[in-house]
Amino acid sequence: MCNSIKMNNKILTTISGSLPKPNWLAEPEKLWSPWLLQGEELKKGKRDAIKIAVNDQINSGLSIIGDGEQTRQHFVTTFIEHLNGVDFKNKKVVRIRNRYDASVPVVISEIKREKSVFVEDAKYLRSLTNLPIKFTLPGPMTMVDTLYDGYYKNREKLAEKFATALNKEAIELADAGVDYIQFDEPAFNVFFDEVKDWGIKILEKAVNNVKAKTIVHICYGYGIEANIKWKNSLGNEWRQYEHVFPLLAKSRIDQISLECQNSKVPMDLISLLKGKKILVGAIDVSTKKIETPEQVANILREATKYAEPRNILGCTNCGLVTFSKQVANAKMKALADGTKILNKELGLE
Repeated sequence: MCNSIKMNNKILTTISGSLPKPNWLAEPEKLWSPWLLQGEELKKGKRDAIKIAVNDQINSGLSIIGDGEQTRQHFVTTFIEHLNGVDFKNKKVVRIRNRYDASVPVVISEIKREKSVFVEDAKYLRSLTNLPIKFTLPGPMTMVDTLYDGYYKNREKLAEKFATALNKEAIELADAGVDYIQFDEPAFNVFFDEVKDWGIKILEKAVNNVKAKTIVHICYGYGIEANIKWKNSLGNEWRQYEHVFPLLAKSRIDQISLECQNSKVPMDLISLLKGKKILVGAIDVSTKKIETPEQVANILREATKYAEPRNILGCTNCGLVTFSKQVANAKMKALADGTKILNKELGLE
């Protein structure tokens, strides 16, 4: 684990996960964008893209560094592609999180992870910086909701199989020097009964014996049209977190990542996470407009009313892959600069 910087009470900063891909690697500002390179060129291109992503985060002033998900077409399906038991050729259309239709892979046999998926990427990331590093993985429930299950025909059972695969991956990522491992679970904001019945329990299976700090990221989605329409239907207050935060407060997950900037989430819901570290989303991913450092500081300052500053980290609401490199870099710099304002104000610099 990384001990190269003093981890004091200063509010640290990180991104949720994804960053834009270079236009020579994949079509920018697009989800599921196909690769523009092949074979060894693609392998080298992905490594070059990780290096660029790391440099952009460091130059922006962030304190916990990720790979920008540069080796993935999508935050869920790329991991699934490396598992046995899923057919990516004969897809079926399903409703994703009760929001939009998508053509998805089909579970056709037993789910097995025979080899690591992102461990080599993590080792490379570790070699590029002495700062703490974070790696993101899809959460079991969100994985289930991104597939057609033609084999188990039971969401909990399929999620448990995914949790087993994720656990093996997470243990190896931690052994490779990853300091933080984040599980992305936007499905937690939709399927409240399942979260209560088995979602938390299955997620905890994914973190068994993992030496890194563990995070669950629960947002309202990328800034795509279907998600924006859904948000517009939620009324004047978004209280989805109220269902899951009390459950997560009792869980073994170390940190919770949530959406705050330009959202209608009541900030006092953070008080339901007493004792947990909280990644406060201070950068909006549904607009290209760049936040000012003061806007970032205001969101984080508001969060300190409901959690101690030592338990707060500055983050983005969700991934930045749908933006141009220029916009993403400007938003990251605003995140770092805004957090610096508050750290100075609190005497933590």
